[in-house]
Amino acid sequence: MPTDNTFALPSTDNPLIQELLPRLASDDAGVRRVALIELADLEDPDSLPFFEHAVRLDEDPVVRAQAAKLLEAWDEPEIATALCDALSDPDQSVREAAALSLAEFKSPESGYAILGYTSHPSPEVRAYVFRALREIRLPESAEPALAALGDENAVIRREAVGVLGWLKHLPAIPQLAKLATDDPVEDVRRTAVGTLSMSDNTEAANALLTALKDSAWQVREEAASAFGKLRLQSGANALLELLADDYWQCRLQAARALGKLRFVPAISALQELLSHTISNLRKEAALALGEIGDKSAVSALRLAEQDSDPEVRKAVRIALAQLEAPL
Repeated sequence: MPTDNTFALPSTDNPLIQELLPRLASDDAGVRRVALIELADLEDPDSLPFFEHAVRLDEDPVVRAQAAKLLEAWDEPEIATALCDALSDPDQSVREAAALSLAEFKSPESGYAILGYTSHPSPEVRAYVFRALREIRLPESAEPALAALGDENAVIRREAVGVLGWLKHLPAIPQLAKLATDDPVEDVRRTAVGTLSMSDNTEAANALLTALKDSAWQVREEAASAFGKLRLQSGANALLELLADDYWQCRLQAARALGKLRFVPAISALQELLSHTISNLRKEAALALGEIGDKSAVSALRLAEQDSDPEVRKAVRIALAQLEAPL
């Protein structure tokens, strides 16, 4: 980094920016940082070269990080390139600020600029880049994301899964199904399981069934949620078993999914959950019983009308209204 902050400072004919030039070139990093904030308040495209200069060349990491943060408001290809370059900054705070700003970009034009960094030699940069590409939903990002599913870095695999999920890229289902069941890292399996909810094909359904018995409860929870979203009857019996899971979070998602599936054999187990010590479980059980729509649950719901939790009582009222509505 240069030690003279006036070096290569961009020139400008803009009088408002000219007023800030002495402070942008100050030897005091604090003064330069505040000047950048005031520059951002102008919301003037003429200021962009000064932010680029700061994020690339300022000697102080606090100033570089501030510039990277302020650039989140400028969704432009050249700014995307500058921020991608900042992902290699020697200071972690600068890298993180650049990554957060890139994640705010939505334009395809910026996406194309970011796309060029998916083959960057740094695993950290590649992970940040895939995260940035996720919400841009650029179709061209599918190919590098598919390749990254085999990356040795688990964070990159997880972020690549996110890109494919946001794209709803169905050709990725076989690879995602394999990750959902076989990846050694729990967070990658969980993310892959969640992404499989974009398809109800046999391969995805089989992977979700396997995931319902995963050693990590977060994966089982995500699988139960996916079955509910897809309304896959093939998972009903396994979801019924999950109502007895050691983790209440898994039970909750199983109850919710069974309600969406309108799985009548689950009524007895759901009625038992109406007296569980965890109020969120009682609430979901009541709602599920209402969705299943079998009037045999009315008496159990009547007993739950006086539940100590107002949210549970509300759920019971909703369920009873569903069950007692005229045909």
